[in-house]
Amino acid sequence: MSMQNQVPSADPAARSHRKKRTIGQIIFFFMPVIILLAGVGGFVALGLKSPKAEKEDNTIKAVAVLVASPSAEQVNLRVLTQGEVKARTEIDVVPQVGGKIDYISRSFLEGGIFKKGEVLIRIESADYDLRVVQAAATVAQAQQGLLREEAEAQIAAHDWDELGEGEASALTLRVPQLAQAKASLAAANASLADAKLQLGRTYIRAPFAGRVRTKGADVGQYVTPGARLGRIFSTDVVDVRLPLTDAELAKLDLPLAFVEDENNRGPEVRLSAVVAGKPRVWNGRITRTDSAIDSSTRVLFAFVEVIEPYGKGSDNGMPLVVGLFVQADVQGRSLPNALVIPRQALRGNDKVYLADEEELHIITVQVASSDRHNAIITGGLSVNDKIITSPVRGATEGMKIETVSRSAAANPQSTGE
Repeated sequence: MSMQNQVPSADPAARSHRKKRTIGQIIFFFMPVIILLAGVGGFVALGLKSPKAEKEDNTIKAVAVLVASPSAEQVNLRVLTQGEVKARTEIDVVPQVGGKIDYISRSFLEGGIFKKGEVLIRIESADYDLRVVQAAATVAQAQQGLLREEAEAQIAAHDWDELGEGEASALTLRVPQLAQAKASLAAANASLADAKLQLGRTYIRAPFAGRVRTKGADVGQYVTPGARLGRIFSTDVVDVRLPLTDAELAKLDLPLAFVEDENNRGPEVRLSAVVAGKPRVWNGRITRTDSAIDSSTRVLFAFVEVIEPYGKGSDNGMPLVVGLFVQADVQGRSLPNALVIPRQALRGNDKVYLADEEELHIITVQVASSDRHNAIITGGLSVNDKIITSPVRGATEGMKIETVSRSAAANPQSTGE
């Protein structure tokens, strides 16, 4: 056999290696396609096995609600507020003359009670007594001088009538001298009156019945005119300053510039406070309002007057003391044809839900007043309307509703607003 006809036999190991490499390249190339097809097939299989969704029920269910009718009543509006008791008259005790204090009343102590005209402080009066004596002596001298001048004037007039000729001059008849004597007497009398006045001012008397807030002087102390010796206030009348908003002024029908007179009486006010663990009550009346609206709080203050808070105006002997913080119940205007509804029937500030032919309707009403229990309506609502009193979630105009009795609504379907 020749060399040209011989075919070399391939190495088995090399052929096996080339075959494995070719298969690996094929697998590497088609692997992403295989994974993608497997995922799609699994998703389709799961979709075929999952249960079919139930058909959605689009039927609108009616909401069960409780309804009630408004009650027509005559309502007297009230305003509840609070304030502090303040003395209407409170002054500093100051002397008008200087000197050493030689007497202080036993009433002139912190918390002391005094009567009108009572001597609270006395300044040593010896110097002022002497001035009165000196002024009295000057008056006596002036009176003597006037008598002498009157006599001299009479003599001059008589002499001129007997000896003189023509018309006498005023100086001849001593008219200027007589006028000077009269002026000197008037000045002396004025000095005496002033000396007596200064003497009287050594007694510092109470200008009113009241109490002592502070004391700043004692016996032996030298004081000058105008020095502050203490502070006192009157117990004849006290005021309670009450803040009122614009809405509260409307309830009271109180103008901004109100001052009580015989033809225009202010609202009655019931003041109350707990004193020594017991509830106490005092009666007063609004007599005026402040001159301007408070710039920081935007309210108008009204003043309640209580007469004789330590006497007839006290509550069984309990005075309405200055500085006490009290609650005030002010009587407002009367509404003869108001409608009263439960407070929960008022939605927001001025909305009410009505039930009409199994539908909910939202209306706007005029609210005169409201508290925790009731709302007073003066417009926008009729006594025959059916108002919804139960909570309604997501209320809309025309919502389907179903009115139920109070017993059937023990477990309502809806929840609060």
